[in-house]
Amino acid sequence: MPELPEVETIARGLDTRVAGDTVESVWIGSRKQPLKSPAVIIAATLEGKRIVRVHRAGKHIVFDLEGESRGSQTPVSQTRVSQTKKGKRKREDRRQARQAASLQTSDVQTAQWIVHLGMTGRLVVCDPAAEIAKHTHLIAKLASGRELRFIDPRMFGKLSVHAGGFDPGGVEPLEVSEERFVALFRGRKTPIKSALLNQKLLRGVGNIYADESLFRAGIRPRRRAAAITRQHLGKLHRAVREVLREAIALGGSSISDYVDADGEEGFFQLQHRVYGREGEPCPVCGTAIRRVVLAGRSSHYCAKCQK
Repeated sequence: MPELPEVETIARGLDTRVAGDTVESVWIGSRKQPLKSPAVIIAATLEGKRIVRVHRAGKHIVFDLEGESRGSQTPVSQTRVSQTKKGKRKREDRRQARQAASLQTSDVQTAQWIVHLGMTGRLVVCDPAAEIAKHTHLIAKLASGRELRFIDPRMFGKLSVHAGGFDPGGVEPLEVSEERFVALFRGRKTPIKSALLNQKLLRGVGNIYADESLFRAGIRPRRRAAAITRQHLGKLHRAVREVLREAIALGGSSISDYVDADGEEGFFQLQHRVYGREGEPCPVCGTAIRRVVLAGRSSHYCAKCQK
């Protein structure tokens, strides 16, 4: 799953490529798994909006939109949302239609489109003539003549729209002060690795960067957060920020399917010191890297360098 550096890299690339463009029309496929907001609501919210900015919030990509709601101009029946094969409307479809109809009575000036990539989600800016990949769930036609497509084979990604002020919860690791960081983890009885992955505490940090940060701070992943001294928590705070910034500078880590907005792989995986290196020598002391499982997630560490 893309973590903070990968999502930041993608958001920056999209901001460069589509900020200032306008969404003219939207097609959404019939699969409901990727949709956190109803399809008709997503389409009605996006159509006619100018993309002001693309940025990251936690592991989410946020499109800031502005402009008159297309819902106040176009009947819901004309929205380009694919229907079921038999074209039947179930009770949920009627409910969604009523929600979309409510947009027709208001001129929404600002909105946000939220994209969570899940495990295999991708956002691709391409020419309309480009072949439509299998598992394409959304196509936004832009005024520039290009298309913005959301592709997700495993369908763990999520699409939603908000009026504004989207907040995924947790604090931003690149902005949190050392005092606040220490306060988040002191006294917690859970393993420090599990606490780092708790998105309600610290948003955007995932398995890769938790392992790498703990290695640089010299802390084993299974140590209880409550047992870690103030000094070592401060060291972990600095390590988290350092690792994330280095990873962003290198375009993230290309593990599995990850590529950025230009289809390019990241390079930080070449700098991994422990993650994915079970049995290989520690780059500091030469001890074989160990792997343990915490809450169903692999954790990698050096038994000599981390205490």
